[in-house]
Formats: sequence, C-alpha cells, structure tokens
Amino acid sequence: MGFNIVLVEPEIPNNTGNIGRLSLASGSTLHLIQPLGFEITDTRLKRAGLDYWQHLEVRMYESLDAFMAAHQNAHFAFLSSKGTQPHYDIDYRDDMFLVFGKESVGLPEDLLARYRDRLYQIPIFSGHIRSLNLANAVSIIVYDGLRSLRSAGPPSE
Repeated sequence: MGFNIVLVEPEIPNNTGNIGRLSLASGSTLHLIQPLGFEITDTRLKRAGLDYWQHLEVRMYESLDAFMAAHQNAHFAFLSSKGTQPHYDIDYRDDMFLVFGKESVGLPEDLLARYRDRLYQIPIFSGHIRSLNLANAVSIIVYDGLRSLRSAGPPSE
C-alpha cells in the first residue's frame, strides 16, 4: 500500500526533504518535476530527509508535460487551495498519484482547468491564511488516504 507523491517544481529543500521522509514512511514513491528551486544535493534537503534519502524511491521528470505523458492513464488527485471539492471526497486508490504544486504559486492554471473534476482542497477554517505548508498538506492527504484504504478493506475481486 502506498501512493505516488508528485511535487511540481518544488522550491523549498526542507519541504521536499520532509516529504521524502514521509514518502518512505508511508511506502510511497516521490516524483519530482523540474525545475527544482534547489539542487538535489542541497544540505537542507538531506538534513530534512536525514539519512533516509538513499532508501527513498525518487523519480525525476524534466517537465510537467513529460510527467503527464508518462502517466496518462493513472488515477490522479490534484491538491490546491483553489480546489473545488474537499479532500474528504478523494476516491483514494492504492498507487494513485497525489499532485501538489510549488510553494509560491501552486499548480499551473492550465492544469487546474484541465482537471477541475479531480481538483481538491484541504479546508481552511480561518480567513487569516491562504494555504498550509506544503509538507503539512502532503502529510494530511497521504495519511488520510492510508486511513481510507485501510477502512475500505481488501479490494473485491
């Protein structure tokens, strides 16, 4: 059981390092779409991922288009503060792709428009903030998904 955690052009190495640790802990694969806002050898990335980084399954893509072409038949959920549905409504499936945008601007507008039916948000109950930290948001979604898969039981044949 696990997911494919996709970070589109992540900018902050500490977030990516923490998400890498989460990926390993949850049995998930981390997909990084370039350009990255840091070098993959950045000490902040390694420090956040501690000594686990070498055990993590990481896949790199030169662009969002290359990533989408490689996974065109996959089951996706796109997470954004501009989402139209609460994350509680995600139809979690083992090995699905959970896609998150860059810290400063989120997912590209054309992607939001193209996948509006699979666009989710984590509800925020305060008008004083516009979004959650990326690493926190990924954690919420991944562990909610694992809980959902566990309560659903084994797939029927």
